[in-house]
Amino acid sequence: MPIDLPKVRLLFEKANKTADVRFLTREIACRMHERLSVMKIDPLDILDAGCGDGDDMNVFAHTFGRARVYGLDAACTRARLAAGYAGRVDMPAGVVCCGDFGSLPFLPGTFDMVWSNLALHWRDDHEHVFREWQQVLRADGLVIFSCFGEKTLELLRKAYGTADAYSHVLPFRSMQAIGDDLVRSGFSAPVLEREWITVTYTEIERLLSDVRALGGNPLSSRPVGLTGKRACQRLLDMLEAERTDDGILSLAFEVIYAHAFREAEPEDAGKMIRLLRE
Repeated sequence: MPIDLPKVRLLFEKANKTADVRFLTREIACRMHERLSVMKIDPLDILDAGCGDGDDMNVFAHTFGRARVYGLDAACTRARLAAGYAGRVDMPAGVVCCGDFGSLPFLPGTFDMVWSNLALHWRDDHEHVFREWQQVLRADGLVIFSCFGEKTLELLRKAYGTADAYSHVLPFRSMQAIGDDLVRSGFSAPVLEREWITVTYTEIERLLSDVRALGGNPLSSRPVGLTGKRACQRLLDMLEAERTDDGILSLAFEVIYAHAFREAEPEDAGKMIRLLRE
């Protein structure tokens, strides 16, 4: 089921529509920064692939004081916001551009680190994206990213399955598949970790609103018209049936964190380390 990239780009052009789920994206970014803090690296050139509003660019500017921080986002509205960070007097010179992180406008060997938070799952050609990232990294350069795993929004996937025959939720990739793509693209011994983040709701409309803010349904196979009244009612009935005794609904997000190095001479390209946190 291919992803409609223009549809994804259109959603993220409207910053107000994604503001309500900022709490989740920033929480996952904080957990990524914690993982990064224990790595012995001092990058000079950093690329934030899918930089959004530029929040992580600002963090890098203070964590790695001498680094040049570059941002790239497919949504021009977001790129302009990120450019505001790049132009601050307390931040080293940086560059922000509007573009596709699956087709990078940079020369090979430009960066010491490529960072990407919750952006990869908007592409269905992960191996191609990883090859792009690998190409722009210098020898011993680091790629570190997060994305949603295959069990994310399982409740909603199940509920929509009772409503109609269309796919309404992205077919997120498994941790194994992501690791395999990293290895095939030339990264050596990638480390992948999985954990679950659960968000609770009392109102169904708020739950559905947050799902739309996280990307909605950008699949090319999505229905063209509005969902019918009967299908909507079946969806609501299914979600109501999932409430706990105290009236709570839960959405579970399987979050995958991964990092790998571009080694000058890979020694064990088939090795993969997986860490699970339930």
